[in-house]
Amino acid sequence: MTNQALQVARSGLDAQNRRMQVIANNLANVNTTAFKRDRASFETLAYQQMVAAGAASSADNKYATGLNLGTGVEMTGTERIDTQGTMNTTGNALDMAIDGGGYFQVQMPDGRTGYTRAGNFSLSAEGTIVTGEGMPVQPQIQVPQGATSLTVGADGTVSAVVAGQSAPTELGKIQTARFVNPAGLQALGNNLLVETAASGAPQAGAPGEDGRGSIHSGALEASNVNVVEELVDMIETQRAYEVNSKMIQASDEMMKNANQQF
Repeated sequence: MTNQALQVARSGLDAQNRRMQVIANNLANVNTTAFKRDRASFETLAYQQMVAAGAASSADNKYATGLNLGTGVEMTGTERIDTQGTMNTTGNALDMAIDGGGYFQVQMPDGRTGYTRAGNFSLSAEGTIVTGEGMPVQPQIQVPQGATSLTVGADGTVSAVVAGQSAPTELGKIQTARFVNPAGLQALGNNLLVETAASGAPQAGAPGEDGRGSIHSGALEASNVNVVEELVDMIETQRAYEVNSKMIQASDEMMKNANQQF
């Protein structure tokens, strides 16, 4: 019985250790552009049914309650919290933030489409709007050499004054994509997400329509990590870890006493 208590406490240590990793990752990315914090979720492990509720306790009576012993806890997943981050003005036209739902689309090196909220874009040597890793924004937009006064509208329209002309010329439109279940997107690192069977197919289109947020040019979305909230969660996790550690110590002392007496 005491060995079972050790295993239950061990599952608690594992779960709290993983929760601490989630919190550490949130805090590490507090200054990452458009980072969305994760929240750990847990569930109980299987129960051992020693006595079934309603089973016969005698010829005329039944147990009013059962005897079920839990075997511990496990972390079942992490949920990304997609609340809006603060808009920080930069003044750079190629810095873009999405106000509302939706993601920018970029073409990854393996040909797949990646999705990101981080709009700190720049121009490649060929004049294409790309991410910091050189992945082109989809649909691709080419900015001519010598173009000035680059602007990006809330609907994604990119315009610039081309050499030899005085009026702005429309260069293309940036589209954003939304998902039925954005929490189901898989994180890859480098601020990128990809679709999964859980997220559903992307619904791409003009920003500001059908739940796709509008674009704010000249601004970047900050992470939605609340440092105070994370610190409180960290203390709570540490306390839970300590309690599980004491449970292992107490179980060990119980086994020690049992060995000495019997």
